[in-house]
Amino acid sequence: MLAALPAAPPRARRRLALTSGDRVRNVTDPAAAPAVPPGPGGDELDPSQRSALISWLAFAATFGAVRAVTYSIRAGRGPFHDLNLGGEHLHHYLWGIGLLAGVGAVAVRGDERARRHPVVAVGYGSGLALIVDEFALLLDLRDVYWARQGRISVDLGVGGIALAGSYFASLPVLRSLARRRGSRGPRRAGGSRHAASFATT
Repeated sequence: MLAALPAAPPRARRRLALTSGDRVRNVTDPAAAPAVPPGPGGDELDPSQRSALISWLAFAATFGAVRAVTYSIRAGRGPFHDLNLGGEHLHHYLWGIGLLAGVGAVAVRGDERARRHPVVAVGYGSGLALIVDEFALLLDLRDVYWARQGRISVDLGVGGIALAGSYFASLPVLRSLARRRGSRGPRRAGGSRHAASFATT
């Protein structure tokens, strides 16, 4: 008589999980796979948050660079100078409008991959910074860049950078709170089920 073969060990159930980069990977369930500790920034950003972060960085860098260049031109230092065409000064908000027009064309006619490209996010952030830097000029329709009224452009630029920076800095805290709320929900539901079963016995 043939000896009974030992039963094969049960296979760990596997499920498909989507990572933040929309790549499919296999995850062993239950606790067979070691837990991976989160990085210093917590969970990865989703594509929309990543694009917003790139735009914010481009906005901050462009706004600071433009202010530095205009101050050097005003002081007569460095290789920079005003751009003129036919005796008319070309304000840098024109380049910002051109960049935003290009971003809008990609948003209207481009596919999802093109819209998510980092260059689009950089173009949006830089173009917006060029416009905000001369917002006072557009508001008054006068060249008040160096006048007292031009301070509104600086206030808007610095305020926007600070507001967006605060948002991205608070993301890890908000996600931690969301995870804690999610972990407390099943426990409460399980406790109520045990209480109900105890009451019926």
